[in-house]
Amino acid sequence: MPTSPPRVIVIGAGFGGLCLAHGLKRAGIAVDVHERDRTRADGLHGYRVGIDPDGARALKASLPPDLFDTFAATCARPPRGLTMVSEKLRTTLDIPFDPGSDPAESEHSVSRMTLRQVLLTGLEDTVHFDKAFTHYQQHDDGTVTAHFADGGSATGDLLVAADGANSRVRRQYLPHAQVLDSGIIGLTAKVPLTDATRDLLPEHVRMGVGLVMAPRGFGGILHTMEFKWDRDGTLKHDVGGNDAELISRWPGLLYDNTRDYINWAIWAAKGKFPADVLTRRGRDVADLALRLTPGWHPNLRRLMDLSDDSSAFAINIRTSVPVAPWRPSPVTLLGDAIHTMTPGQGVGANTALRDAVLLCRKLTAHRDGRLPLLEAVGEYETRMRDYGYRAVLASRERMNAEALIHKPYIGRAALGLQRTMLRTVNHTPPLKRKFTAQMAGTRGSGREE
Repeated sequence: MPTSPPRVIVIGAGFGGLCLAHGLKRAGIAVDVHERDRTRADGLHGYRVGIDPDGARALKASLPPDLFDTFAATCARPPRGLTMVSEKLRTTLDIPFDPGSDPAESEHSVSRMTLRQVLLTGLEDTVHFDKAFTHYQQHDDGTVTAHFADGGSATGDLLVAADGANSRVRRQYLPHAQVLDSGIIGLTAKVPLTDATRDLLPEHVRMGVGLVMAPRGFGGILHTMEFKWDRDGTLKHDVGGNDAELISRWPGLLYDNTRDYINWAIWAAKGKFPADVLTRRGRDVADLALRLTPGWHPNLRRLMDLSDDSSAFAINIRTSVPVAPWRPSPVTLLGDAIHTMTPGQGVGANTALRDAVLLCRKLTAHRDGRLPLLEAVGEYETRMRDYGYRAVLASRERMNAEALIHKPYIGRAALGLQRTMLRTVNHTPPLKRKFTAQMAGTRGSGREE
């Protein structure tokens, strides 16, 4: 027997929180999102995120059809493959991607700012900006009230923490749930894509995703992002048809600062960096990257030198520590608020989107009278912990300071073995096909019933 739809309060307007809001709104479930940013254009959201089939299916299930089409139209040119290279830009492995024909089953290369603007579209009356969460209170009638720094509050039947790795909701609700340093530090920046910068990368690296494997435990990544609008924000001449119509009438482009760029990043164990690395911004970041990579290919170093200073920063890569199951309540969590993970697997955003669609389905079952609210929350949390913490552990395995490649002496031997193995795979078609299939299986393989 149907029950009254729950009132849902979401803290945080990141990908997971906004995806959940769209799904709930389409299901007729009252939802409000409270975001600490002052406006929809605030924050540094211009870097790339890869949306795999898990994430694409979640967006397809949650967004209105025309908005999902807008998402597909505003993605960057899809990468043609993954190329692993040395610091000298010598190829060790070149894996092509299956381009796919169904946007809901394909890989997408997306600007974080653009995706955020897509997800904010249609939620103008749902998202409340400049609302910094401070704490919540649970009441005897089963409801929960969120309090904000401006003195305001909001009461509902379920409070959802979607407020990221530094979640204030998690800090109150699960104070024992820790987010720890992985021991890895990264430096990153964007470089405007011009004829000159385009020529700094080999075509097969520029047209795909480049992964750099270097001595002393250093790694790096190269993403070239090309969009359907030019530096003035107008449609490029070769864009027409349905994509042109969708983009031209999409209000989110007014708030989007995304333009074609190359994103570079390097990382290594914390001990390779100066003690004040996390305080550095702008030109100091690019200069530090240059000092740390004296033997790298001149073209890679030139990219670092040409960085847009306003986009450059250092990042401390962190990871959640899985915790034991907790009793369901009118408070729950999704995305980085509960399973922060390193970029080692490239699935953090996709896991948050997967959380959103799963939670929406469980709340819809409650709306329809098939599950009590706390049972719906409990079923969501059980499934979310399973795939979420598995992704955390797999991502930590790929990127942590205890790996052999970060050790003195033995690290160089480990790198040599890795390169030899990858070259062997690259030149042995059966091994390459198997490796490609295994790699594809780590992304987009999860489906929710």
